[in-house]
Amino acid sequence: MRTQFDEQLRQLNIELIRMGSLCEEAISIAAKSLEGDCKVPLEQVFSLEHEIDQMEHDIETRCLRMLLQQQPVARDLRVISAALRMISDMERIGDQAADVAELTKCVTDTVAEGKVHITKMARAAVSMVTESIDAFVRADIDLAQKVVSDDDIVDALFTQVKGELLQSLKGEVERPDAILDLLMIAKYFERIGDHAVNLAEWVEYSITGVHKSSEHHQDL
Repeated sequence: MRTQFDEQLRQLNIELIRMGSLCEEAISIAAKSLEGDCKVPLEQVFSLEHEIDQMEHDIETRCLRMLLQQQPVARDLRVISAALRMISDMERIGDQAADVAELTKCVTDTVAEGKVHITKMARAAVSMVTESIDAFVRADIDLAQKVVSDDDIVDALFTQVKGELLQSLKGEVERPDAILDLLMIAKYFERIGDHAVNLAEWVEYSITGVHKSSEHHQDL
C-alpha cells in the first residue's frame, strides 16, 4: 500500500512540475513579445492558459482521490494539501500571463526603458515560479525561503517602472494609453511574483506544518 502511495506522490510531483513549466513558458513568451520579438508565438500563451486550467482540474482530482483512498496523515497530508493550494496559484499565474499577452498586442515602443525593467520583472518572476516548484519536489525549505526574499526584487522593479511610467505620462500626448498598458503589465508581473511567494509559503507548510497566515494569527 505504501509503495502505491509513494508512486502516486511521484506522479503528483511530475504533474506539478509540468504545470509549473507551462506557467514559466507562458510568462516567458509574453515577456519576449514585450521585448519586441515579432517571431514569438504570442497566441500560444492562450493555449497554454487553457492547458494550465485543465491541469488544475486533473491535479485537483488526483489529490482528492489520494485523500479519499489513502487517508494520509502527518507530512503526507500536508504535501497533498499544499499541492491543492499551489495549483490554484499556478492557475492564476496562467491567467495573468494571458492578460499580459493581451495587453502586449496594444503596446508600442513607448518608454523603452520602462519595458527593460518590466522584462527584468518577468525574468525574476519566472525564476521564482521555477524555484518554488523545485523547492516543493525537493522539500527544500531554504530554496522556498529564497523565493520569498526574491519578491523584494520584483517589488523594487515595479516601484521603479511605476515611477518611470508615471513621469513619462506627464509628457505623453500621443499614446498615453500605451503607457497605462505598460503600467498594467508591470502590475501583472508583480502579482505573478506574489503568487510565487504563495507557492513558496505552501512549500514551507508542507515541510514544517506551519503556514505564514497561521503565524500571523498567533501573533494577534
